[in-house]
Amino acid sequence: MRQKRDAQMRLLPEWQDLRARASAIKEHVLANLADYLEQFERNARRNGIHVHWAADGAEHNRIVAEILDARGATTLIKSKSMVTEECDLRPYLAARGVTVTETDLGERIQQLDDQMPSHIVVPSVHKLTGDVARIFARAYGTDPDADDPHQLAEAQRLAARPVILHADAGMTGGNFFVAETGTFVVCTNEGNADLSATVPRVHIATIGIERVVPRMADLGVFIRLLSRSALGSPITQYTSHFRGPQDGGEMHVILVDNGRSARLGMADFWTSLKCIRCGACMNTCPVYRRSGGLSYGAVYSGPIGAIIDPTFNERKYSTLPYASTLNGSCTNVCPVKINIHEQLFKWRQVLVDHHQMPFVKREIMHMAGKLMGQPGLYRAAIAGAESALSTLPRFALYNWLNPWGRNRELPQPVKETFHTWYRRNRPAAKPAPFDNAET
Repeated sequence: MRQKRDAQMRLLPEWQDLRARASAIKEHVLANLADYLEQFERNARRNGIHVHWAADGAEHNRIVAEILDARGATTLIKSKSMVTEECDLRPYLAARGVTVTETDLGERIQQLDDQMPSHIVVPSVHKLTGDVARIFARAYGTDPDADDPHQLAEAQRLAARPVILHADAGMTGGNFFVAETGTFVVCTNEGNADLSATVPRVHIATIGIERVVPRMADLGVFIRLLSRSALGSPITQYTSHFRGPQDGGEMHVILVDNGRSARLGMADFWTSLKCIRCGACMNTCPVYRRSGGLSYGAVYSGPIGAIIDPTFNERKYSTLPYASTLNGSCTNVCPVKINIHEQLFKWRQVLVDHHQMPFVKREIMHMAGKLMGQPGLYRAAIAGAESALSTLPRFALYNWLNPWGRNRELPQPVKETFHTWYRRNRPAAKPAPFDNAET
């Protein structure tokens, strides 16, 4: 996906101009967020849309339950929405007797396997076709050895269509909503969002308050960037504009805060609200690509998750900003130019200042700082580590003090360090004289 994204970037000479424009629009919106939200509410109500405000996840879930209860709805179909994952909606409704069925293929796979999405755009990217075949065999009674992708997609289609046709209500997210027109847009590749929104008579859309854009003219900038950044495709298969309820139906939009206003007031982290949830930073991150999204233990994974999640709960997600090499690739590919790697570094400082670093990590970092501040001691420790890796019994290296060793083997010790090689081969080496002309 990273390679395909780069190919699309090279096809557009105006790519960097689009990024700069998108970033400027989002910063303008966030500086005037209250005004644009109120403008959207006025225009949406004129269009016949019921607009609700949710201060947090609990209020969001309560609003959804009240809408369903008032209409006697016990079955809900929904397309992919990270905000509903953020609010933990499905368990809330299940406890109240409402059956929720994900219609997005990747989300449905994760739902059947009782897992969170591991990616913002492709929720089950970590699974192989054989994994999906076994999941579908348990849920749908299909052949566990039939792992052809087309067969698996067809199995989901056949299982989902009857549920969609008989659902009491439908739910979607929203990629963007437009203050000028009181409308919102959902971008998908499977068409399931359109079915979720139009087959039932009740359509509920859950949208984070930061996803507003001022004018319809501004929307095109983000549409051109979104799919190219996410999947390396020129555009999504479906870019659906919802302007109001269908004849005889209802449309509800729930605008969710859930910590966003608080983040807007964070001087170092407010620009993370510019995110359009494309996942480009995840696709390029060397840590995410090797660890996968589930290892982050949060709804939002990857670099963007590592700067968003601590705003929800500093203590719970205090380790995530350290899951980065600070190489800056995430910042380079972000279509709205969020300075992700700088925020990761800043979060580390904040977490230390707030005493949220785990005790073991804090002590290890303290010792590492002393060790690396004394070159002679550092070189002696490196030599000792090489001997230890070669000679110590396994239980001394792989224990609870070494979390890395739970799932990985420690690297083999090198036969010779660079410093030892340099001293042996360049004993009389002297620094070259400084040459102003060269610099």
